[in-house]
Amino acid sequence: MTVAVLVEGLTVEFGRFRALNDLSLAIDYGEVRGVVGPNGAGKTTLLDVISGVSRAKAGRVLFDETMELTRASEAEIARSGVRRKFQKPSVFEALTVRDNVAIGLGAKPGADGPEKVARMLETVGLTSEADRLAGELAHGQKQWLEIAMVVVAEPKVLMLDEPVAGLTDEETERTAALVKALRSPGRAIIVVEHDMDFVERISDRVTVLHEGRTLFEGSMARARADAAVVDVYLGR
Repeated sequence: MTVAVLVEGLTVEFGRFRALNDLSLAIDYGEVRGVVGPNGAGKTTLLDVISGVSRAKAGRVLFDETMELTRASEAEIARSGVRRKFQKPSVFEALTVRDNVAIGLGAKPGADGPEKVARMLETVGLTSEADRLAGELAHGQKQWLEIAMVVVAEPKVLMLDEPVAGLTDEETERTAALVKALRSPGRAIIVVEHDMDFVERISDRVTVLHEGRTLFEGSMARARADAAVVDVYLGR
């Protein structure tokens, strides 16, 4: 498989706190990778570096084997095909659901823009809500709307930060089905989440972080049986 994101020797510090400590990992196209671990393990910091929000003290992150993300701006990274849904839904509440998704296409949506928006609304199950104001949506619907705003641009790397936080069991099931539907051979999906059952349902592999390093990498079933993972994370 072709590597979508290659992280090599990544170190990130905030003052005296080392959020990532010589971290290395590779995420392939076509896979859904769960990234889990206790609070402060470095999960969100990893997404911050990949998306250009935070800078590394050492190491590098390669996208598509050629682009060095640690030297690029947030805008350059987004334009290159690396997109992220943040933990808290960030939608334009005074605009319609349809207009929110259209914004995801950027300033030059193209002639097929409306068709892309319509297909995306169908994918996330919001076709019937298209003309409602985004501010009227339930929390789960806002999560799906923001995913639509990110995915309509057809990213090659999709990062989802806690996509089922605060969702009901039914909404979580729908989100799991959605993530599976968004898989494609030409896309890597990275999911940071605390809901282990959700992670197990959607992920091909999981990376367990602890104190900024990789503690474990493999299937969620194997992670649940790993003594070190149980000790520092699952057993708590």
